[in-house]
Amino acid sequence: MATFITKSWSGLVYRCRAYQKLAPCRRAHAASSFKFEDLQVSLTSNPQPKPDPEKLLFGHQFADHMLEIEWNLKTGWGHPIICPVHNFSLHPSAKVFHYATELFEGMKAYRGVDNKIRLFRPHDNMIRMNDSAKRASLPAFNGEELLKCLKKLVMVDQDWVPDSTSTSLYLRPTMIGTEESLGVAESHKAVLFVLSCPVGPYFPTGMKPVSLLADPKYVRAWPGGTGWTKMGSNYAPTISVLNAAHDKGCQQVLWLFGENHTLTEVGTMNLFTFWTNEQGEEELVTPPLSGLILAGITRQTLLDMARQWGKFKVSERNITMKDIIKALNENRLKEMFGAGTACIVCPVERISYKDEWLDIPTMKDGGPVVSKFLKDLTDIQYGRVSSEWTVIVD
Repeated sequence: MATFITKSWSGLVYRCRAYQKLAPCRRAHAASSFKFEDLQVSLTSNPQPKPDPEKLLFGHQFADHMLEIEWNLKTGWGHPIICPVHNFSLHPSAKVFHYATELFEGMKAYRGVDNKIRLFRPHDNMIRMNDSAKRASLPAFNGEELLKCLKKLVMVDQDWVPDSTSTSLYLRPTMIGTEESLGVAESHKAVLFVLSCPVGPYFPTGMKPVSLLADPKYVRAWPGGTGWTKMGSNYAPTISVLNAAHDKGCQQVLWLFGENHTLTEVGTMNLFTFWTNEQGEEELVTPPLSGLILAGITRQTLLDMARQWGKFKVSERNITMKDIIKALNENRLKEMFGAGTACIVCPVERISYKDEWLDIPTMKDGGPVVSKFLKDLTDIQYGRVSSEWTVIVD
């Protein structure tokens, strides 16, 4: 593998858009960044066979190459390297193992109907990744430089981008603290890397509504915490709750917060409700970016789309389980769905709450609003409709 050469320069630090009431990271003002012009490429001599697009499983088979960039406090960022996927050798005391000094992103590359490969709103991923890095006391970087490197990685492994408008190449930018030292403190060493894997449709047999467990004894995030970031520490504690949901006959968890049982997220997705509000207006509602939820890129896209349509009111505000029950009893609730990179949109059909089942109006393949979101967004991602939200990889 190519040798790392360290070189630092003055980079760009992104301002947190989702939750700005944070203590400043003491290293942010002095952050350095790698440069795309220093990228080194080392190609595999043993390429793997491509998987059958009809049998893709999420995160089970990876493309041939990865992007890797080392950082340390003394010398800053090293040269970015594209190299064959390989194992890391880390000391058992590495910060990531003991204090979850880690963050990641999730994004996709799509092969369009014109055979061009597109990324969807990748600049937003770069901003959010820097936001998470600041909160985790990991080094900042120039998002434009990482995006250039990431596009090169996709080009190197372009044959891994499936030739189907129901599939994509999932990209997982990640950063971990690797300093060999016990003690709760900033990691003075880190590695930023990007893996990719081809993935099939989230719903292989068509979009299926899901059932949710809403139990207020389980809490995903809280004020002043890290619920707005993309950190692994937000996800591991949710797995046992998901298992509890499965035991109740539910596929996902509806995360509630506070004495009023305020709705926050659904599973690992942002949550949307479409109803006729108490003022008689048709309204699309999603929880605000108060620090409890992730600033989802799909979330923002659906808000932008709905406002462009101009067909109904669009709001970012809190709603409670009491509001949901009242709307159901008055036949005002029309649709509820999750939204995220993996599934795009996922309709909800039932909620288990206080040992009762709440039936949410939906259809076999989702309601009219969720179906329009799915069509309009995939039309953009696969190049059937041009949009400033896409970046062509070339």
